[in-house]
Amino acid sequence: MVKIVSRLQKLINQLCPNGVEYRSLGELAIDIYRGSGIKRNEVTDIGTPCVRYGEIYTTYGIWFEECVSHTIEENIVNRKYFEHGDILFAITGESVEEIAKSCAYIGNEKCLAGGDIVVLKHNQDAKYLSYALSTTEAQKQKSRGKVKSKVVHSSVPAIKEIVVPIPPLEVQREIVCILDNLAELTMQFTAKLTEELVARKKQYEFYRGKLLTFNFEIHQYQLKELVDFRNGKGHEKDIAQGGKYVVVNSKFISTNGKVRKYTNQQICPLYIDDILMVMSDLPNGRALAKCYLVEEDDKYTLNQRIGAFHIKSDVVNAKFLLYVLNRNQKLLDFDNGIDQTNLKKEDILNILIPVPPLDIQNRMVHVLDNFDAICTELNISLSIEIEVRQKQYEYYRDLLLTFVEQGSTILTDRQTLINLLQYVFGTVYVRLGDIATITRGGNFQKRDFVTNGFPCIHYGQIYTSYGIYADKTITNISEDEAEKSKKAAKNDIIMAVTSENIDDVCKCVAWLGEYEIAVSGHTAIIHHEQNPKFLAYYFHTEDFYKQKKKLAHGTKVIEVTPDKLNDIIIPLPSIEEQERIVSVLDRFDTLCNDLSNGLPAEIEARQKQYEYYRDKLLTFKGLSK
Repeated sequence: MVKIVSRLQKLINQLCPNGVEYRSLGELAIDIYRGSGIKRNEVTDIGTPCVRYGEIYTTYGIWFEECVSHTIEENIVNRKYFEHGDILFAITGESVEEIAKSCAYIGNEKCLAGGDIVVLKHNQDAKYLSYALSTTEAQKQKSRGKVKSKVVHSSVPAIKEIVVPIPPLEVQREIVCILDNLAELTMQFTAKLTEELVARKKQYEFYRGKLLTFNFEIHQYQLKELVDFRNGKGHEKDIAQGGKYVVVNSKFISTNGKVRKYTNQQICPLYIDDILMVMSDLPNGRALAKCYLVEEDDKYTLNQRIGAFHIKSDVVNAKFLLYVLNRNQKLLDFDNGIDQTNLKKEDILNILIPVPPLDIQNRMVHVLDNFDAICTELNISLSIEIEVRQKQYEYYRDLLLTFVEQGSTILTDRQTLINLLQYVFGTVYVRLGDIATITRGGNFQKRDFVTNGFPCIHYGQIYTSYGIYADKTITNISEDEAEKSKKAAKNDIIMAVTSENIDDVCKCVAWLGEYEIAVSGHTAIIHHEQNPKFLAYYFHTEDFYKQKKKLAHGTKVIEVTPDKLNDIIIPLPSIEEQERIVSVLDRFDTLCNDLSNGLPAEIEARQKQYEYYRDKLLTFKGLSK
């Protein structure tokens, strides 16, 4: 991919050093004409291949090789044909934003064009021209002057006015190569996403189930002992766009509140900490017994076949009960896989709920919330993720197809190239020197520390006093010393590059403070535009350890010179992905710290508990000595 983009830039510099000419389709056209009507009842399974205008919107992408429809050629009056390389436009549609959608035919048969299709014959690269006509800028031209109504129309004169960049054919073909790769990878990603989401969901449900399975005796309550129950009422007759209240129905709950209908009547009000449950679903549906927790008051009204549980007992945490009830297996067992399942009030309220002590419930909710947050981030909605990928694809497509008329060429600076490769491959491997500037630290020593002065970090403190990141320093040097020293700014990575052993060398800290700090010698200051915590986490991985080991030299003192760090190869996802990874790692870090901090106290409590019962067992009252 890097070679392709480099070759493209070389071709542009060589073949169009003064910029790229923009030409109208009318100038490019060898011929341009409208198709002839093919009625729906004239479409057959066999015969002459044909395209009807609606199929351009629903069936074909940038290009296609085979027609999905056929017709009996002899039945069509005033037949209009298209052939290999022709561009087809649908000039009737329902949306101004999509009018005149186009595609290139790259098959080898002679085909019939239906009515409301415009056929463009030309001598350019067909796929390039189709890509260029799919850009945001081209669509603006297609939509210009159209009146939005039930049916929107374009015309041959309007198509002729569309202007697109026309570089030499060699450049067109290189761009097509890149865009074909982008399109293919986007399709592969979409195909794999559902499988990945399902796997993540199962993983989450496995751990949630494990956490909610108790290996010790827990008091159980019938649900009706813990909650008051009420059922909703139908709101279908009073649905109002822009209404004041959200109607809580099965769609609302199954999409975690994303799909909403509104009403101005609050027939069945809901309250904070009410737990809502879908009580009716089709066989093997994914909504049955799905639950939702109300976290805002006075904004919801309950629809029919949705149950609401209001906690009346102080022995149970609402969030804990939500996790227990959500898709509870005892309720799912009522689904026979044949008929629609309608959970009865009695069936729900009679199930047994294990209720551990509140402190255990709270800890479990804390862990499950973290799992839920992590998995929500990993299991981004399929439609939203595809939409994001599609927008990324469109951004890079438009970038590659945007030229400055008779001026400069497309932007291919290093960061743009990295962004492009990140989109294509998700994560790219780059030299640290390609994304960062690395400088050596200063020369002050520990003896230069003062009580008040300029904040500083000494390389030895990186080993002993700091973790992955810091926003405050613990020492200072005089202003005079600071004047002579090297500085690190917010988000810089400070790496200690000498140590007495290979394991410690190159330990680093991400500086997140809002002010500059002085940095001592035996360090590398890494200035970059990535997520600083992501880089800091990476510099503590086994992968980085293997690389630094090859670069290190020395016996008593091990050193990795800052210059050599430029050649370190690092995996670099997009900034958004870096932030997501950091969020996950921070969350696990917090959980681990919570466990580490809590363990000694837990051991001490258990020891005291043991001693108490030991003494009780060994105290014999009422017996003579």
